[in-house]
Amino acid sequence: MTTEFARRIAITIGALLVYRLGCQIPVAGVAIHSGLATDRIALLSIFSLSLVPYLTAAIIVQLVAVVWRRLRALERSGEVGRRKFARITLALTLLLAAFQAFGIAFAMQHMPGLVVADPGDWFVLTATASLVGGVFFLVWLSEQITRHGIGNGLALILSVGILASLPSEAATLLSQLRRGAISGNLLLGSTIFLVVLVALIVFIECARRNVPVQFVARRIGERTLPSSSAVLPIKINSAGYLLPVTVAPWMISLPLAFAGFIFGADAPWLETIEAHLQFGEQAHIVLGSIVVFALAFVYTAFVVDPDHAAESLVRLGGVIPSVMPGEATATYLDRVVSSITVVGAAYLTGISLIPEMFLAYGNGLHYKIGGGAALIVICTILDLQTQVRDVSLTNPGGVRR
Repeated sequence: MTTEFARRIAITIGALLVYRLGCQIPVAGVAIHSGLATDRIALLSIFSLSLVPYLTAAIIVQLVAVVWRRLRALERSGEVGRRKFARITLALTLLLAAFQAFGIAFAMQHMPGLVVADPGDWFVLTATASLVGGVFFLVWLSEQITRHGIGNGLALILSVGILASLPSEAATLLSQLRRGAISGNLLLGSTIFLVVLVALIVFIECARRNVPVQFVARRIGERTLPSSSAVLPIKINSAGYLLPVTVAPWMISLPLAFAGFIFGADAPWLETIEAHLQFGEQAHIVLGSIVVFALAFVYTAFVVDPDHAAESLVRLGGVIPSVMPGEATATYLDRVVSSITVVGAAYLTGISLIPEMFLAYGNGLHYKIGGGAALIVICTILDLQTQVRDVSLTNPGGVRR
C-alpha cells in the first residue's frame, strides 16, 4: 500500500466518521429524552436534512437542462461553465434547505419527546440556520472525499446512511418473526429474493454494450499516433436511479395538487382519484411504472448524446466499422442506445417497484430499504472498487505500474 493510497483511505474514513458523529448531535436548544430511539435522534440532528435538498436541487437543474439547451450547453462548456452550473445548483439548494429547515424547526416546538429550552422566533431562526448549515457542511464534506479521498463523496455519504439503518431494520424483522406477524418461510423467501436482486444489480450495472471504433493514424504536434482500435462502452442503465425514480412521484402528485387548487381538494371525484393513486395501490403501481420507464428514456437521451459522440469521433479521427462518419454514425449510435435502454428502463422500473410491491403483496413484510437503496449502495461499492484498483496501481507521479 502506497503512502498516497493510505492517505486517501484515512481521509475517507475520517470524513464518514464526522458524518456519523454529526447524525448524533441534536439541533441547538433541543433536549432529547433518554428514552427516545436512536433513529429518532438522527432525524433531529444537525444533519437531519442530509443531502436531500442538494440532490433535489441537482435533479431540478438537470431537468431544466434537458429542455433548455442554453443551460445544457453551459454544463458542457468547460470548467468555467461547470462552476456556474454548480453555483446555480447551490443557490437552489439554499432555497430548498431553508424552506424544509423552517418547517422542521417550527414543528420541533410541539414534537413529543423533545424539550425546547426557549421556544419562539429566535429558536426557529437558529434551528433553521443549524439545519441549513448542516446541509452545506455535508456538501463540502462530500467534495473533500471526492477530491482527496476514495470514491464519490455524495454516494458514500448516502450509502453510509443507508447501511447504518440495516441493524434496526433487521431487528424489526426479527421482532415481527417472534411475534408471529410474519412467517419464517416468508422471511426466508424474501431474503433469497434480495440476494438474487443484489446479483442482478451487479450484473446489469457492470454490463456494457461495446461499440467497436477504429482510429486512423494521425499527427499531433511532434508525435505521430499509429492507427488503433478501441471500443465505445455504453451502459445498460445510463439513466442512473435518482432522477427517474425521484421525479416520477412528482409527475403523479403535482397534477393532483393543481387539480385540488382549481376544483377544491374536497371534490368527490378528486378524492376518489387520490385514493386510487395512493402508494401501494394498483393504479399507482401501473402509472408509476409507466412514468419511470418513460423518464429513463428521457434522461438517457440527455446523458448519452449520439450527435455529440459522433462529432467527437470525427474530431479524433475515429470511425465505427461499416458506418459512415457524421450523421450516419449518430443515427447508428442512437439506434444502439435506444435498444439497450429498453432493457435498462425495464430493469430500473422493476427496481423502483420493489418497496411498493412488498407493501401491496408482502403479507405484513415491509422493507424500508428497497431496490433503490440497494442500487445506490451497490453502485457505490462498484465505483469504490474501481477507484481503489486505479489508485493502488498508480505511482505517485500519476504513472500506472
